[in-house]
Amino acid sequence: MSTHADGDTTMAALAHISALVASFLGPLLILVLADDTDTLVKENAKNALNFQILVFIAMVISGALTVVLIGLLLIPIVGLVNVILVILATIKANNSEIYSYPFTPSII
Repeated sequence: MSTHADGDTTMAALAHISALVASFLGPLLILVLADDTDTLVKENAKNALNFQILVFIAMVISGALTVVLIGLLLIPIVGLVNVILVILATIKANNSEIYSYPFTPSII
């Protein structure tokens, strides 16, 4: 689900793509540095942070499940879904859209 908003599209896109390098720290940094009046950057950074927290939890669970071998299958799947959705979100944010990741609760 995405909606349009005015704001700095570069920072909004960076909020998403930084997660591939810095997990939840990238979107958190963008959220802290964002101008309070820039809803595009703030909302995209919040959505990216929520998704990266969910990915972190999924990776921890997958890591624990390696004991019963299913985690060996889940870890690459979670990683691939993360990369695909982050790239999609980056493109949407660059087009001035507030992107909400599917099945992601609003934690922040």
